[in-house]
Amino acid sequence: MMRSVLGLMATVLLWATPVLAQVSDAQVRALVEALRRAAPQTGTADDGLYSDWQIKPENIPRWSRLCIGEELTPAQFEANDAKARQVLGCVMKDILEEEYANSGNNEMVAVRRAAAWWMTGDPNQYDAPQTADYTQQVLQFYQQQR
Repeated sequence: MMRSVLGLMATVLLWATPVLAQVSDAQVRALVEALRRAAPQTGTADDGLYSDWQIKPENIPRWSRLCIGEELTPAQFEANDAKARQVLGCVMKDILEEEYANSGNNEMVAVRRAAAWWMTGDPNQYDAPQTADYTQQVLQFYQQQR
């Protein structure tokens, strides 16, 4: 009896655990490049954002510490494209996998949801009037990379 109860519990736990889609390195690279190409160009050299991706400086040390085990300053991040891409690939791989699951494994919607997360912190904003043009632009750049 105990064995069947444990088996049933294990089955329920496995069934209830969300499965994240596996995304390829090529998909992640395409998304990172699409975000770079779609980054807003403020026209101001000292706009408070860093690198070609226009990242808020408070994200850089945390993301780099988590992803590459080295806490980069915004200036170090901006000066090293290879490390920047490595950090952003790490961050966006997790986001893209999560958004695949949240989109019913629809790649195009997942990319737009990831772009909305990137822009606003809320992937549900992917089709909102204030973000739809941006997320669509990221998707177009993504498709060009793929």
